[in-house]
Amino acid sequence: MSDVVLPPVIRDVPGQEQAAGFLARALANPYHAYVFAGPEGSGKRLGMRAFAAALLCARGGCGECRDCRLALGERHPNMLVLEPGGPDILVGKDAGDPNTARWFASRAYLTPPEPGRKVMVVLQADRLRVEAADVLLKVIEEPPTDTLFLLLSARPDDLTDTIRSRCQEVSFPPLSEEFVVGTLVTEGHGEQRARLACRLAGGNLGRARRLAADDRQLAAFREDALAAARQAFQGPAGALSAAETLTSAAKQFRARLGEELEEDLQPFLDERGRPEEPFRGVVRRLEEQHERRLRRAEREFLDWSLLSLAAYWRDAVLVSTGGDPGLVINLDQDVRTEVPGDGTPSSAARAWGEVEEARADLADETNLNARLILERLFLRLSELRPVS
Repeated sequence: MSDVVLPPVIRDVPGQEQAAGFLARALANPYHAYVFAGPEGSGKRLGMRAFAAALLCARGGCGECRDCRLALGERHPNMLVLEPGGPDILVGKDAGDPNTARWFASRAYLTPPEPGRKVMVVLQADRLRVEAADVLLKVIEEPPTDTLFLLLSARPDDLTDTIRSRCQEVSFPPLSEEFVVGTLVTEGHGEQRARLACRLAGGNLGRARRLAADDRQLAAFREDALAAARQAFQGPAGALSAAETLTSAAKQFRARLGEELEEDLQPFLDERGRPEEPFRGVVRRLEEQHERRLRRAEREFLDWSLLSLAAYWRDAVLVSTGGDPGLVINLDQDVRTEVPGDGTPSSAARAWGEVEEARADLADETNLNARLILERLFLRLSELRPVS
């Protein structure tokens, strides 16, 4: 890759030298459709933003101009983003049905708000319903001039073969722990804190950054989850109280997110507080994004909390079976004293399995009642409490 000159925006894509080199070479003669494939936290979304910025920037991705700044925030008027509003991306009733495949495809043929290319982005593209994928396929097969499609997926094998065969694939493999830790250390965090944040985040660089930068966030999920687990180990009544504890904490998390929208919108409003004309679409998308994030906020909090619990019992299994202490996730705590239970590997393994099963149930958005999932989990955990 030594012969490839990386534009500044693409050079900033962390830990993905092969993908960055591919994207830099593609700028000279870009294909009309790409799939950015890789697990969550691998940097594929950052790669998509960087590539979009380079395509929309008059200087090929300087990283400093208005076009780059807006594209890197997914707020450029010439970018249109489609993402699931629920479990799947739906086909839609017609072109006026927002955030659906028909709405998205119809806008591919419209003149962009500003001169230049148009970049059409599909997030979590593997969640396209079959009929929605068929609508998207038609516009990818006959793309409008100067329009590029960027599809992102953590599960590219779930994309239809017809769409995948018409796209060039850009792979984003998982980032190594050492890379994530090294990045956080370079950004000013201590090595121990960086490694703890990395392991709690499951190697997701973006999530690790947020954890490392925020003491409250670094502690909150683990503390709330562990407090609930301790309640559950007091018996069935404690289990029901544990579900209430974690549900209330999730609602508080959602309320804090609800305060962020006004700050996000401010750069795009005029002196009267109305959206500036070129950014009406951007403002509408920000509002829709924020609303979707609020809808997901409680489950996101619960998933992080249960992920923390799973990590505790995973560490308990590791320690109680004489495993390598260097593989412990919760580096700052002694799981032998912190984690409730009888200390046996079998009990910890059962608890770990119950938590992972609850996480899977929460991830299925057809399970509408998160409270019932928590109650079932904590009642099962209460059965594992030591018998006095």
